[in-house]
Amino acid sequence: MLWGAHTGSLELRTEGGETCLLATFPYNRETVLAERVGMGRERREMIAARAFADRIERGEDVHFLAGHDFDKPLASRSAGTLTLTETDDALTAEARISPNMAQVTYVRDFLSAHAAGLVRGLSPGFRVRPGGETVEERGTSILRTIRAADLIEISAVTKPAYPQAQIEARDWQPVGEATHSVVRRHASNRWR
Repeated sequence: MLWGAHTGSLELRTEGGETCLLATFPYNRETVLAERVGMGRERREMIAARAFADRIERGEDVHFLAGHDFDKPLASRSAGTLTLTETDDALTAEARISPNMAQVTYVRDFLSAHAAGLVRGLSPGFRVRPGGETVEERGTSILRTIRAADLIEISAVTKPAYPQAQIEARDWQPVGEATHSVVRRHASNRWR
């Protein structure tokens, strides 16, 4: 399986004891996966619009994970806690964490790390389908465009491969208490 990340954001909010993660994963953004070293070429990648459409439209299971770890699930389509919506511009994911799940140690750890600004990246785990990519030379670089891939999971990570793949946090307090705030951080590139 190939791991990648893409431009996007993830919003975290708590309402009535339930925590909601809202993620936006924009398409058609390039990133550098490997810098040019010596006589080598810079390797770039882009995920095209609706690259994940087939599996999403069929309603297949996708997981929302902490750090690409299937032992740390936060939500899934099969559990009814993850909703995926795709447009030409972006993939949007809404994950709901119940109050009971929020008491699980790794979920508390993730929520605490997110609140501290340590986990702000968004990264999908996917498998490129046969014939689902194109590779083209562009001067001193090579661009790989993912046109069809099976989305297996989406993860909250510390350093996504795509610099714009960020998490936005928003705490919504009951009316009369504190107003909401948005925190945004930028992370470095990294290929997983």
